[in-house]
Amino acid sequence: MATITLEELYTFHGIDREVFSRLVTNLARTPAESMLILATWLWLEERGYPNIILKMVLISNSMLNLLAKEASSCLHCLESNNPPSAAAVNGALIITAQLMNRNISLLMFYQNRFTAISGIKTILNSVCARALTDIIINAMGLRMQDVMLNEPLFVPGFPHPVFGDVTVVPRALNYNLLTVALWGWDPDSNVSEDDRTMFLTFSRGFLVTETEVRELFTRMYGDCVDNVHMQDNIGADEQPLFARLVLHSVATVDRILHGRRIAKFRINGKHIWARKYERRD
Repeated sequence: MATITLEELYTFHGIDREVFSRLVTNLARTPAESMLILATWLWLEERGYPNIILKMVLISNSMLNLLAKEASSCLHCLESNNPPSAAAVNGALIITAQLMNRNISLLMFYQNRFTAISGIKTILNSVCARALTDIIINAMGLRMQDVMLNEPLFVPGFPHPVFGDVTVVPRALNYNLLTVALWGWDPDSNVSEDDRTMFLTFSRGFLVTETEVRELFTRMYGDCVDNVHMQDNIGADEQPLFARLVLHSVATVDRILHGRRIAKFRINGKHIWARKYERRD
């Protein structure tokens, strides 16, 4: 299999590394916040906003700081269960929109909330954790000789309550990485089952079957159903009151909710309520 050294990876991500270094050094932002901000910009590039990072190389630190503040407001929007206010929608991302010469708003982030969260999580571990390791170490006040090679490094701020954990492992510059692990990922599809799962609840006294669940969501959203797990810890004379709906894509979660916390459906006179699944161990 094809490989690339860590040093070559650093060269490939030279522009991303330069912007990240300015965030943590010139603007004194924490490594965790800066990783999330950079991952947000990289996710936007994947969504069709090209050359965002390249444009930032040429701007001043004060302008970069304004863009970082706007990215931070996007992250706060993704962390919230409430939609952004009208004032926030209209004025939060003015500098970012000017830089990209395209319309962008907090409402776009909120309506694509779970797609954005899963995409940013993927980029954090697939790109940021690998391509920024030495800068992260320096920003934490450490030197390479102070850390254990090939052992996970604790980065304050992670695990994040929304974006989860990041595995940063210091390596020697001649360490070989498989290229398939670097470029064989897709922020829209390389997500965990939990990320693309919805929790459904039913009314007591109105039996909802797995067939009805599949029929409802397939009719409304096309071939989107991966699996349905009906409540199974029930007696012979009891009906399931909830189910887990696993979808092919996390984007369908956003299509179903469309910025709402709970979506309500009806099939054969029976109500189904859908919300994002959250694992509780």
